[in-house]
Amino acid sequence: MKAPARLGLYGLGLVAVFAVSGFTANAVIPEETVQAWTEDTAENTHHEEGETMSGDEHAGHDAGTGSLGLGIAQDSYELTAVTAPTETGTDGELTLTVTGPDGQPVTDFELEHEKELHLITVRADGQHFAHVHPERNAEGTWSIPWQWEAAGSYRVFADFVPAETGEGITLSTTVQVPGDYEAVPAEPAAETTVDGYDIAVEGDLVAGEASELTMTVTRDGQPVTALEPYLGAFGHLVALRDGDLAYLHVHPHGDAPEAGETSGPEIVFEATAPTEGRYLLFLDFQVDGQVHTAPLVVDTTTGDDGTAEDTHEEGADHEH
Repeated sequence: MKAPARLGLYGLGLVAVFAVSGFTANAVIPEETVQAWTEDTAENTHHEEGETMSGDEHAGHDAGTGSLGLGIAQDSYELTAVTAPTETGTDGELTLTVTGPDGQPVTDFELEHEKELHLITVRADGQHFAHVHPERNAEGTWSIPWQWEAAGSYRVFADFVPAETGEGITLSTTVQVPGDYEAVPAEPAAETTVDGYDIAVEGDLVAGEASELTMTVTRDGQPVTALEPYLGAFGHLVALRDGDLAYLHVHPHGDAPEAGETSGPEIVFEATAPTEGRYLLFLDFQVDGQVHTAPLVVDTTTGDDGTAEDTHEEGADHEH
């Protein structure tokens, strides 16, 4: 995750739920998904309130494999004091604090992809994705102006590298925004259009092995060759497993771009899907100083032997 040209994806986490009067989880996501989140939360945040976690309580988190960040705490770092507007259409702030092994707010971070902390939010059905960068004050509180566009249950991910360890960590929590809505089912979509740009993905995503995915950006039928560096790469790809929003590791091919260098129309990534299933892809790319986000949806395919083992069974342990 420390190489400038690599995009270490922001890990999945599970969470403390902000109870909001009048909100019903089943109106947002399927009952079985709510149950799975509850079980994962119990497994990964089992310490009592006020209890100090020892350094080995989260030793099972492995930033090198599978899905990431299944919890609000990892390696004695914890996501705390998360606040956000409590209704849609209201201007406010999204704030959070990361505490360290000593229980105090962390104020010393390494730069990763040109930022100290990456904040990602996404609704449970994969809609309303955002990748932003809050600012930190001297006391260690991160904040950014915020407004929810739609009701639902949102995952909030914080991805950072504490200077004390030099190792990347992703923590996560859930924020509930009251109001009813109908979840939008994820349907396969290998092509999409955003802000006048056409984006297509090619390549087979094979469960359990590294897979090459090629993103091609065109406009009005012509290749876009003016892709600019954004956060140290020509493109950033976030991939989430449909249903539980588990994150994948995705890395762009090639060296880190030089200042003023452009590229395109293709951006090549390598992704490893831990299990068979459907995955939501979000490509960030920049042209003329403007960042665009393109959503795509792909299903895993079988390997060369014609099989793809599905290890994401109900009640099975997650590798993280």
